[in-house]
Amino acid sequence: MRRIVVCGESLIDLVPTAPAGDTRASGWRALSAGGPMNTAIGLARLGNPVEFLGRLGDDAFAGQLRRHLAANGVGTALAVDAPQPTSLAVVSLDEAGKASYTFHFAGTANFGWRADELPELGADDWLHVASLVTVVGPGRTALLDWVRAGSGPLSLDVNVRPTVLPDLAAYWALVEPWLVAVGQRGGLVKGSDEDFELLAGASGLPTDPEALVVALRERYGATWAVVTRGPDGAVAAGPEGVASVPSPSVALVDTIGAGDTFMAGMLDALVVAGLPLADALRRGAAAAALVCEREGADPPTRAELDAALG
Repeated sequence: MRRIVVCGESLIDLVPTAPAGDTRASGWRALSAGGPMNTAIGLARLGNPVEFLGRLGDDAFAGQLRRHLAANGVGTALAVDAPQPTSLAVVSLDEAGKASYTFHFAGTANFGWRADELPELGADDWLHVASLVTVVGPGRTALLDWVRAGSGPLSLDVNVRPTVLPDLAAYWALVEPWLVAVGQRGGLVKGSDEDFELLAGASGLPTDPEALVVALRERYGATWAVVTRGPDGAVAAGPEGVASVPSPSVALVDTIGAGDTFMAGMLDALVVAGLPLADALRRGAAAAALVCEREGADPPTRAELDAALG
């Protein structure tokens, strides 16, 4: 079975709990998180061999992240022990359960990549890169140079966070070289409709999802382009044409990890199982729906996903 190497950040989501009743304090749950780590765990729970390529810090939160990866069968042989603290994301949930994030990244472990920390991968390894490591320094340049020098299959989850870099033209200037790299390696690019709408002014790409996936393939040469649409499903373009699927109905708890879990289901179905594009979209959407019915990023197992799909 093909090994998938997931490269990117792991962090702690601080999610609000019930008010403590004491104005000197508030209640928070510290949940293991980070989009790439969520995808790695989602892939492992679906039965895939997965290695996490990330920089893990030296504090108590980093110990929690290591235990979480190990408990879910994600390998850490490629991970780097970094002498910095763990990144934090403070989560705000609106009345519908949709999450927004305020990040605390300065001086943290995730973003200090150096060239000598990055491994040589096997010819058959599938590399998946996401999301903030592509735009947050100082390590983004070393990481991009490493990806450009590689030749194996590659996927990218764009995952725009304007609170990290509010200048969206500057954000696009950092994202676009990654799209070029995906095209050069014949891979897959995925983002949400909101991601590409935020970048549309600088990118010149269409915002209509069906036109967008076609344009991404034509401009950058990716084999597959995927756009998720939240409750409206997902659309993709590939060698077989354009496909779209609706989202299953959900009893929403929160949207934390939904896009990351979609990515895991999509890669498992398309890259590992070789399913048709529409079937891969359907499995990705079903996996994302299941995680939306749980608190935080808690991806389904293969048995749970198969049961949800009937």
